[in-house]
Amino acid sequence: MTTGNSAQQAPQLGAVKWWLISVAALIAIMVLVGGATRLTESGLSIVEWKPLTGTLPPLTDAQWAQAFEGYKTIPQYRELNAGMSLHEFKTIFWWEWSHRLLGRVIGAVYLMPFLWFLWRGVVTAELGRRLWIIFGLGALQGGVGWWMVASGLSQRVEVSQYRLATHLVLALLIFAAIVWTLRRLTGPVPAQASFRLKITSAALLVLTFIQLYFGALVAGLRAGRVYNTWPEIDGALIPSAARLWFEEPWWRNLFDNTLTVQFEHRMTAYALLALALLHAIDAVRSKAGAATVNGALALVAAIFVQAMLGILTLLYQVPILLGLAHQATAIAVLTLAVLQLERLGLRQPELGQRKLALTVTPAG
Repeated sequence: MTTGNSAQQAPQLGAVKWWLISVAALIAIMVLVGGATRLTESGLSIVEWKPLTGTLPPLTDAQWAQAFEGYKTIPQYRELNAGMSLHEFKTIFWWEWSHRLLGRVIGAVYLMPFLWFLWRGVVTAELGRRLWIIFGLGALQGGVGWWMVASGLSQRVEVSQYRLATHLVLALLIFAAIVWTLRRLTGPVPAQASFRLKITSAALLVLTFIQLYFGALVAGLRAGRVYNTWPEIDGALIPSAARLWFEEPWWRNLFDNTLTVQFEHRMTAYALLALALLHAIDAVRSKAGAATVNGALALVAAIFVQAMLGILTLLYQVPILLGLAHQATAIAVLTLAVLQLERLGLRQPELGQRKLALTVTPAG
């Protein structure tokens, strides 16, 4: 029979799931707002980091004037936006302020219910450790965000593409960890799958993160606004080595050369689509099960849509709506890649599921 404890535990575990879904959705929105902040060149409009007092925007004319004067002290204003009006400054300010406020909201939405669940004894020790790690990554993300902004306040007119890529990948790593944890709470124990399928699903997730990192480098260097042709780039399918590798030392081209960065982003997209196709064909041929096959096919479809959006974004020189659609689909690809790898992993029922299972015994 089912004990009273399990009857109470089930709705509590459901509350944990909805909490994690809400946090994941907020992080996805946060990434898109961050993308809009980048595309509108708004990220350097707030030149101070005030984790608590910065929650309130300027409320008086004097405060707005003070904020604007602060922006006028950095190279971006002097070299790119000299003569900007206060009204124009307010437009970019609101984007950056909204991005930072959403980060604070996510922190509160994560921490307060988490502490309540801990107090009520809803989460197991294993789940609690995982959720504390995710919280730690979130706290680190706040510092990384300011570290990124600080790179553009003194000698540059934009933030460092290295720091931008770190900031984005860390946000998506947190998102992926939440999706993984949620799947562990929600999904059944996976069926056995071939070792090859497991390896390719892991490779797909790793390659997805590499592609996301390259995409952030493209954004940071504004590399999507140059070489706006496809399938050729710089007049050829494969640019000349002299153009790809002219910086010294050679490895800097992978991060600083706009042609090389865009080229590696394209090539990784092709590799990701090819690997997803091979994974899906393998899943179908090996009769891996409906969930695995459907997951593989969904991943192929999402990557294909993402590639098409990427091409259109490039050809039209990164209009904001296409750029954000491209980024949103990247989040969908990441979600599907995480779910597919978790689905194919070998594991036992865990976390809240195991605790619930132990409270159910046969009658008599």
